Amino acid sequence: MTRIVLFHHVLGLTPGVEALATALREAGHEVTTPDLFEGRTFDDLAAGLSFVGEIGDDALLARAEQACADLPSDIVLAGLSLGAVPAQHLLQTRPGAAGCLLLHSFVDPAQLQGTWPNNVQVDVFAMDHDPFFVGDGDLEAAQRWQREHPNLRIHLYPGAGHLFTEPSSPDHDAAATRSVIGDVRAALAAYPGR
Repeated sequence: MTRIVLFHHVLGLTPGVEALATALREAGHEVTTPDLFEGRTFDDLAAGLSFVGEIGDDALLARAEQACADLPSDIVLAGLSLGAVPAQHLLQTRPGAAGCLLLHSFVDPAQLQGTWPNNVQVDVFAMDHDPFFVGDGDLEAAQRWQREHPNLRIHLYPGAGHLFTEPSSPDHDAAATRSVIGDVRAALAAYPGR
């Protein structure tokens, strides 16, 4: 059994995020889903991004740190889109993670505090024509980082959706979501000590 902390995307802690967590629980993992928006959810990306702007990046990261404060260090950190930011932040500032799963997003580690841990497996999952993941430079940053850090693996799926694992999103792709869940489970099984 692996203990996972899954940070939600910009729409908040939706039933879709919980459904993904449930799929991992059904595979025998213990999954915590912190609510960084304190109960707020949104119907579209613009509204969620506006709310994030009100909170501020520092406060969002502080909420993520607080959510993990009482958890052991050897957890798997995971994040969906916006949630990849706190997952990567904790990966680089909180030593001892057992692994890291980043869905729909990757942040250039040089833009974050802390140090990239070369002894922790990190897996990135996204669509190969996602206008945010590809158009905003996440894929390029991940590929550039991967060239010097072989502990980073990139998993690409055909399609142009961003939040394709979120059923309430117009980008939702049920078949791709099933593929991601299978690949995430396989990645978790391969993490050392799991």
